[in-house]
This record gives sequence, C-alpha cells and structure tokens, in this order.
Amino acid sequence: MSTTGPRLRIAPSPTGEPHVGTAYTALFNYLYAKKMGGSFILRIEDTDASRSTPEYEKNVLDALKWCGLEWSEGPDVGGPYGPYRQSDRKDLYRPYVDKLVEDGHAFYCFCTPERLERMRAGQRAEGRAPKYDGLCMHLKADEVKARIEAGEPHVVRMKIPEEGSCKFTDGVYGDVEIPWDAVDMQVILKADGMPTYHLANVVDDHLMNITHVARGEEWLASVPKHILLYRYFGWEPPQFFHLPLMKNPDKSKLSKRKNPTSISYYSAQGYLSEALMNFLGLFFIQIAEGEEMMDMNELIEKFDPDNLNKAGAVFDTQKLEWLNGRFIRERLSEDDFIMRVAEWAAENSRLKDGLKLSHSRVAKLGELPNLMGFLLASDMVPAPEAFAKIKKTSPEEILEILKAVQPVLEKLVEWNAETVEQALRQLADDMEKKLRIVVAPLFVAMSGSSRSLPLFDSMAVLGRAVVRQRLKTAEGVVAKMVAEEAGK
Repeated sequence: MSTTGPRLRIAPSPTGEPHVGTAYTALFNYLYAKKMGGSFILRIEDTDASRSTPEYEKNVLDALKWCGLEWSEGPDVGGPYGPYRQSDRKDLYRPYVDKLVEDGHAFYCFCTPERLERMRAGQRAEGRAPKYDGLCMHLKADEVKARIEAGEPHVVRMKIPEEGSCKFTDGVYGDVEIPWDAVDMQVILKADGMPTYHLANVVDDHLMNITHVARGEEWLASVPKHILLYRYFGWEPPQFFHLPLMKNPDKSKLSKRKNPTSISYYSAQGYLSEALMNFLGLFFIQIAEGEEMMDMNELIEKFDPDNLNKAGAVFDTQKLEWLNGRFIRERLSEDDFIMRVAEWAAENSRLKDGLKLSHSRVAKLGELPNLMGFLLASDMVPAPEAFAKIKKTSPEEILEILKAVQPVLEKLVEWNAETVEQALRQLADDMEKKLRIVVAPLFVAMSGSSRSLPLFDSMAVLGRAVVRQRLKTAEGVVAKMVAEEAGK
C-alpha cells in the first residue's frame, strides 16, 4: 500500500444509537493517526439496508463530533477515496465478487433459509458448531447458470481451505493462530445484491489505502476470512489491532440492557466530551497514579501503540463522574462553565422545547423549575409513593406495563412525539387496556410525578437513551414494591 503515513478509519454502522464502544474504538484510531502523523477517516458501513437510516447516520456523525474527533475524509467532508458510504459504493463490489467466482475462490449458493436452519439444527444436535456444509460448492457451471437465469434466489459464498490454519500477528494479542476448520464459508454477496460486511470491509479498506485496522476483539475470529480475501485478491493486508471489549465493573459485557451505553445519554446527562474522551483514553496508555486527567493533546502525547494494556477495559461510571467533576472544577473558568451549561441546555433544543411545552401551563415563571426540571435532570428515581397514587392500577399491572413498553419503543426507527404516541396507542390496544392506563405510569417514570408536561412530547425531548434508562429505573422501583408486597 502506497501512502505517506498511516491511514486509519472508523467504520460504524448506522443501525442504532452511537455506542460508547464506537467512541472507544474511534478514539484509538484517532490517537494512533495523530501520534504517527497519519490520517483519520470516517466511513459509513450501511450494508444492512433494512436497519440503516439517515437519522442514525446523522446521530453517528453528531456523536463523534461531540466527542471532539475530526476526520480528514468522510461522507460529510468528501475526500479522494469516496464515496464514504457503502450504499453509495454498491456497484463497485460486484466485479470483485465475480472475480472470486471466476478464480474458483467463491461459489453461488441456492440453499433456502429453511434448508440452512435444518442443517444448523442437525449440527447442533450432534454437538458441532453450525457452519455451511458446502452443498452448493460442487454444482456444475451449466446448472448454476440455468438456476440464476430462472431467477432462483442465491447468494455468493467464499471458499475456505480444508486443512491447516491462519496465522497472523495482532497489534494487541500478538501471534494468533486459528484453524481453517473453525472458519465458516462466509456469504460475501447477499441475495439483494449488497455485499456483506466482510467483503465490503476488505475491498473498501484496500481501495482507501487503509494501513491499520483497529476494532473490537469480537472481530478477531473474522480475521482469517479477511486475510483470505486479501490473499485471493493478491493484496497486502493491513496491520490488525483488536481492542479488549469494554466491560461493566462486574466484568460482564457492557450492554444497554444493563447500563446506559449511548453517547447521547452521557451528553444529555451533562458529561463533558473532554472528560469522556479522557476516561476512554486511559484504556490505551500507561500512566502513574495522579496523572489521570488529560486533554486530547496530552492523550496523543502519552499514546504508545507498542505498549498497550491488554486487560479488559472496565467502564466504571463512578470514575467517569469523578473525572467529569474535576474537568468542570479545574479546567473550566467561571465564564467557560456558564457557556458550557448554556450549550448543554440548548443541546437538541432541550430547553427551548421544554419552555414551549410549559408556556401554557404556568401562572408565574417561578413554577418552571418544578414543571420542566425533569427534562434537565440527570438521575430520576421516582418515589414508590408516586406509583402508588396511580388510581385503578396495581403495582403488578404497572410493572407489566413498564416491561411491555420498553421493547416496543426499542423497535422505533424514528424517534419523535408522533411515533412514540402511535407505538403506545398500539401497545394499549394489544394489551386491551385504555391508553390512560398505559401512560399513567410513564408520566411517573419520566418526570417523577403523575402530572407533568405532555408525555409524548416530553419523551421526544428527553431522547431515546434517557427514556430507556428512566424506564429501567422505574421498573426497578416498581419491582421492589411488588416484592415487598408479596413478602408481607
């Protein structure tokens, strides 16, 4: 690869809210590029057309910009290797797939989803790891042609060596060896004509002259497929770095089902982007106690890719809060503090929209803090008494509603007052309950009170990540109420 310096990229999929894990990976790539005088690039990997949306893509760009990360090439700024959105590159991949088939490195597969599920179920029953059995690999060329011309749905899979192993050196884990018999015959072109992540990732990295690929350790097992594609095409693979996954303090996987993981959540709570980057950057550098507090330039200076910490990255919110407090007190002047508070309150029109909702509901301005303060509050733990005041609804029924609401809201592609209202009305119908019965506990969960600003508008202002966390918190409060009642 001919470049004037290392080229690293972050390649998120716009299929949900930007995760702190994305910021963690992006920061490593950014620090490496800046430390080594290279380039940091943003590429949007939206090959999953059913889940990728423009709203999610905008959220990704906004979140990474909020983190203070700047890219020299990307879908919003352009660059010499564009387009930087995979859906805009769709026609580019097919010739590479055709070449793999022509060279005997890939084959057409006509197996139906039903046939594949029966195959996997049989393998699991025998105690084997499910993987493709190669049924279509030996089809004659004339049969393949006839079935394609007949319009039969098909994918393209890559071939995998039957013996030996793939050996490579990872920048974090050192020498790695994975047997080929542990590697599946990966689909590289889907039935809809879109490439899978694996093919598009390799082709794009090569065409964009990416020299170093740093990503989460969950991709370590996929490296043999990627190295094999590089080998099939006759290309030089990049240097791989697989970063330890972030974990909760109890060593469980960081998951939105347990704890807040969205960048937007931490932004909405009033964390400073510098503090979050400082916190994440500490996973990549070796420091002495008392040196924890660093801005981006200091992180770049201390970054040493040859001396990385291989221990798991523990996402300790108490330490993050401690760092955030220090940044507020020690790094912001009084004027800076006032300015940052104003910026935070204006973020996503939180204050403006809250005031609009409050306009017709106050007799004097001094009522505003009690009426709309919940839109700006960080930790909202409703009192059990607030739920107990809900008429004609038992704690058991409230708990049922809170549990039912969460997966319904998770499925929303667009997040606004109209989509939230529509989803909750449908849920009320599905549960055969009146809408007022369903929304009553939600008023308490969102605001701590049974009377507040309009619910659907308030949930839109709070945002998906904050609503998710408040529903979880409320569920915990009511579950405790139910347990205590049962124990009497």
